[in-house]
Amino acid sequence: MIRIPLDPVPSQTFAITLGGQACEIAVRQNGANIFVDLTVNGVPIFLTRVARNKQRLAIDVQYRPFVGDLLFVDTQGDTQPEYTGLGSRYVLYYLEAADL
Repeated sequence: MIRIPLDPVPSQTFAITLGGQACEIAVRQNGANIFVDLTVNGVPIFLTRVARNKQRLAIDVQYRPFVGDLLFVDTQGDTQPEYTGLGSRYVLYYLEAADL
């Protein structure tokens, strides 16, 4: 399990290598929800996926070219991610194949 650094801002997009895969992740708050996009090698894996505490984001995309999963964890309770706590209270993890 690898912690992905996030900033406490309402919208961010960044490139990161996860499990040898060239990924682009977008995280943005819209209303009460955090939405996440994941693209691997230019191929969209999922777009506008709602982030929920301790729910895997890519659980239903095994047929797409992405190995692993992403998961938000509330380190101080059991609430849904909110941008002001990104990177501290709400941590984004990459789950490697061995973690699944």
